[in-house]
Formats: sequence, C-alpha cells, structure tokens
Amino acid sequence: MASPYSGGDREKLTSKLPAPLRQELKVRAAQLGVDVQDAVAAGITAWQAHDSALPTIDTAGADSFGTYLPEGMYDVFKADCADRGVSYIQGLAQAVRLWLDQNAGTEATPRNAQPARRIVVANQKGGVGKTAVAGGTAQGFAEQGLRVLLIDYDPQGHLSHQLNIPAFDAGEESLVTHMLEREKTRKTIRDLAVVIPGDRFGGRLHVLPAAFDAFLLDGGLAMFRGPRHAVFERALASAETDYDVIVIDSPPSLGLAMDAALYYARKRTEEDTGRSGVVIPVEAEDSSAKAYGMLIRQVDALSADYDLDIELLGLVVNKYDARRGFIATSSLEKWQALGTPPVLAVNKDLREQREAVRVTQPLLEYAPDSEQAHTMRKIVKELS
Repeated sequence: MASPYSGGDREKLTSKLPAPLRQELKVRAAQLGVDVQDAVAAGITAWQAHDSALPTIDTAGADSFGTYLPEGMYDVFKADCADRGVSYIQGLAQAVRLWLDQNAGTEATPRNAQPARRIVVANQKGGVGKTAVAGGTAQGFAEQGLRVLLIDYDPQGHLSHQLNIPAFDAGEESLVTHMLEREKTRKTIRDLAVVIPGDRFGGRLHVLPAAFDAFLLDGGLAMFRGPRHAVFERALASAETDYDVIVIDSPPSLGLAMDAALYYARKRTEEDTGRSGVVIPVEAEDSSAKAYGMLIRQVDALSADYDLDIELLGLVVNKYDARRGFIATSSLEKWQALGTPPVLAVNKDLREQREAVRVTQPLLEYAPDSEQAHTMRKIVKELS
C-alpha cells in the first residue's frame, strides 16, 4: 500500500523525549547508518500499525526533542495519540522505543555513534582571530559534508555581524534563556539557528546568533541554583542529535560563562581521544603568550575541580606576517617548539578574510581557493 506521507517535503516535529531514550536512538541510528529523522518516522509508522497496547514509557523529566517528519505525518500522529488516549509525548516515546526494539544494534559502538564533536575556540585575549578561526573551521567541516552548528557565544556578536545575522535582543529567546531559564523556552536550539545559504555547504552549516544579554551571563550564573558549570551542556543536549560538529566562538573572558563552555568540551567517557576540546588562536607576539598562560591555568583549575579531561586540540598561529621581523619569527618558533598542544596551522595575514567580512560572506564561499581558505581546511584535516 502506498504511504500517505510519500511527499518529498518535511515538517518540524517538536516534542519531548527522555534523555536516555534520545541517546539510545542516536546511537542505534548511527550504528545502522540511518538518519534520526527517518528512524523516528519509521517508529511512528510501526506504532500506528501496532494493534495491541504498548507499555507506558516513563517520560518524567523529558527534555525538548525536535526532528523532521514527512509532510502530513505530524498531524495524523497527534490525532492517533488522542484516539488511543495517550499524550503526544507518550506516543512519541512509545514509537521510538518500538523502533529500537525492532531494529537491533551491533555490540560494538562505531565511531559515528559517538557524541557530536564539540570544539571551543578560545583565548582570553581579544583580537587574536577567534571568530575567523571558529568560522573557518565550521565552514571546513560543513564543506566535508558534516552537519555543523556554529555558535556565536561572544556577546559582542562579531561572528553574527560578519555573516549579516541579527543578534537576539535582550529578553528574546536565545542560548542565554536556554541556559538560565529553560522553563521559559518554547523553541529548540535548531529553531533558533540560522542556515547559511549556498551550494558549498548544502544547508549543513547552521549559526546560532549572539544574544545581547550574554553580557550579563556571568552574573546570572553566579546566582544560578544548580550546577552552573553544566548549563551550557544542558542547553545544547537536545541539539546534539541534529549535528555532527558543534563549534563555539568564545568571548575574550575567563568567567563562569567560559567555564561552562570548557566543561561542555570535555572528553566524555564514550568518546575517542582528540575528538572534542579546545582550539586556541594565538598571534606571533609576546602578549598572546601571556593570555595563553591564563587560559591554560583556567583549564587546569576546572579540570582539577571537577575531575575532567579537557583536551587542548591545538594552536592556530593567526594573522602571521614574517615581514614584522624578529618578534614574529621567533614567537612562531616558540609556539611550534611547544609540541603539546601542536600548531595545527599558521594563518597568514592576507586580505581575503577581511574582504569576506566586508561583504558579509563566509570565507570559504567568498574565496574558496585562497590561501586562507586552504589553511582553514588544513585545521579541519588536522582535527580529523
């Protein structure tokens, strides 16, 4: 019998799903090479065809969950839930559980079943090129065919401005409200993200804009009742199934907001070494070395306080120009001599990045064959 949902269009499903069930769905889908949205659609179809009553799923404490269904399935499914006398949330949980039971996984968890990679681009010093490196790295991953979320975590909003994306006004739903006032949120993180257009990224590069009230985030975290170091992870948990890589453009600060981002980038128990962590842009001059030392002390303190493994994935020596003489060349040699973390790439001070900012386009879209674009691809290769 032909499916009534055979159209090519999809529509958003927004509901809630218990975190363990959501994680099991993500892992099983990856094991079987199935997209999560297709797994959910198959589960709903099986649920609709199931004649006998299904066990009740404990949905207490379920978090926001969003995916995309074939056009028309959403409304029919909600009506079927009402007919069966179960809530929409319970019906979805049963459908996911049914799909998991009908689609056995493998004993070993493959690499692509691991959590989304989480890369924090950080340095306490402003002006070292965090935004350029974060943006270029995210673009490079998306160009490879991965689904990428690029987060403008800096309240100054340079990344959003450079891509001509409006920042969220104070009080408007944003990453900040998802961190501090989750009970007031109505949208998912994916709903808040903006898709970067163009064939190069194929709709795979999404940007979560800055929020003006992020200036107050440290103060809000200081008064937050609960584990403040985990609020960034809590806010992003529901989005991880939607993306392969999450890249965070951090603010030039070492406060509580930065602690939350660093905690999010820690190596998780089920995760391979070298997948997630911190990328540090630096310049070939003395003040960058001092700022680097401050960041390392913060990472070490946070790691000791919470028994974490926060990996330093590498350095990017940014805006390098050998014509600046001995200070530049000798500083580069010192960065390279560190060994750990390694220098992932040396990004020269060339015009294409500045021009891309002026015309509000991604660098890899504006000048895909430029030396700087190839440097961003080299960073991605080294991280991969």
